Amino acid sequence: MAEEKWVTGEVHLNLKGNPIEMQMTVPATPVKPQRMLPILQKMTSALVEASAEGANISCKAGCGACCRQPVPISEMEVYQIAELVESMPEPRRSVIKQRFADGVTHFHEIGWFDRMNRKYDGGRPKESIDDVRDAQKTVVEYFHEGVPCPFLEEESCSIHPDRPLACREYLVTSPAENCKSPSAQNIRMVPLWAKPSKAAKSVGPTGRLQSAGLLVLIRALELAEAVPESFEEKTGERWMADFFSQLTKEEIPEESPNSADPERDKMRTKRRHRRHAAAHR
Repeated sequence: MAEEKWVTGEVHLNLKGNPIEMQMTVPATPVKPQRMLPILQKMTSALVEASAEGANISCKAGCGACCRQPVPISEMEVYQIAELVESMPEPRRSVIKQRFADGVTHFHEIGWFDRMNRKYDGGRPKESIDDVRDAQKTVVEYFHEGVPCPFLEEESCSIHPDRPLACREYLVTSPAENCKSPSAQNIRMVPLWAKPSKAAKSVGPTGRLQSAGLLVLIRALELAEAVPESFEEKTGERWMADFFSQLTKEEIPEESPNSADPERDKMRTKRRHRRHAAAHR
């Protein structure tokens, strides 16, 4: 097996006047987008930590009320979660799969997926005020069903290092007990400078899951089994350029990959990310 090659680059972001610098090492060879998720997860955690600096965060281990919400995920996270579960040893794998199956069955039986998906058009949320308001009500309906995330154990996340991007972004400063009955009046969210979870939804989608409407964690195994993964492959640098284009709303042009010099490639990556990864100035 050939030795895998990597490219290291520096990312300089300016999000709403807040500078963020980080270094990333990504595959130099073409890979599927879900391969990039560990990198996106670390970046999201760093960005959230910077956004929350100085805030008194209420979230902690053993406080799992928020783990009964419909967690939105990207298409690549659908397959990453399915791969994660498949990699678990028995009997844990079967236990987790059964939790997913029970949750999906419940929400199909009460018609929750159908109600939520009526708020979507071709896989994208409708933007009328009425549709947005109805979608928010439908999200609250999910919460009140009290069905925990399949990975929730003893009110803590059992896959915390691998949790979805949206979970990393959900932090509150209001009292933890308020999360048991959340409302716009009693929940104070940490304002984020940007939401990587939203950017990730536009990175590598095949369109084959559009009919599912909103992709939520509880359906990951069901959808991965029904629609086999068919992502294209790109270099890690190209995937990150696509991601930052979505995050910053600035196009990051693809440069000609003619260089055979890894060090020159590394410096090119640094220059490119410095030049283009700025948003909301």
